[in-house]
Amino acid sequence: MSVAVVGRSLRLSVGMLTALRVPAVLRVTPGVATGALLLAPLAVLPLGVVVGVVLWTGGRLGLPPLAVAFAALGVLAAGSRALHLDGLSDVADGLTSSYDRERSLAVMKSGTAGPAGVAALVLVLGAQAAALSSFVVHGRLGGELRPALIAGAAVCASRAALWISACTLAPPAREDGLGITFTRRVPVLAALAGWAALAALAMLVDPVRGPVAVGVAALAVAALTAHAVRRLGGVTGDVFGAGVELALAVLLVGLAGS
Repeated sequence: MSVAVVGRSLRLSVGMLTALRVPAVLRVTPGVATGALLLAPLAVLPLGVVVGVVLWTGGRLGLPPLAVAFAALGVLAAGSRALHLDGLSDVADGLTSSYDRERSLAVMKSGTAGPAGVAALVLVLGAQAAALSSFVVHGRLGGELRPALIAGAAVCASRAALWISACTLAPPAREDGLGITFTRRVPVLAALAGWAALAALAMLVDPVRGPVAVGVAALAVAALTAHAVRRLGGVTGDVFGAGVELALAVLLVGLAGS
């Protein structure tokens, strides 16, 4: 992959996954799309930094941990244009609305939040906030900085869910929409190697809980992707977003207190 392709891939990834303004990528080739997915954890590094800063600042000011956690999630949602949360809501509504594939896809495309979507948002965001509150430490600089760094790293790592949802084993559920450009782009071996690398890095956080949290997050996203393929015939952009939110919840819960 050339330097030019890497640069275009990174710009595309940043533009898709964050609210940051970057020069538009006018021509998305398969190679650029694959690169954008592989670079997703790096592309959201600014969001991870902001989340860490919010947690660190809240700890320094002695603010209530749960309130700080919700503030961090609010900033994260704004920084990603809430696209992943929208995907989580749509997937929950679609998969619970009907056993008919076309009906489920139509519900997901409508963009409105139904009871299942609202419940999914409450449960997943609640789990994220409860876990994230444990990363808010009231104390001296050295004691509270490490948890904030870990939480920021978890935000970045959660975007590796795209490596699974967009792997070559998962076909597109429809022939149009955002997801069609990015489905079947990540080789299975690349996805496995990437998640194995994340598990190895997680050992620096906790030799046992770190890799276990990463492994469970990967399995959760894989299960969601497989269920979407079974029910919908493939994946969509909404499935990508739902996988990211699910991975973040699992990582934060698994690493809480490490």
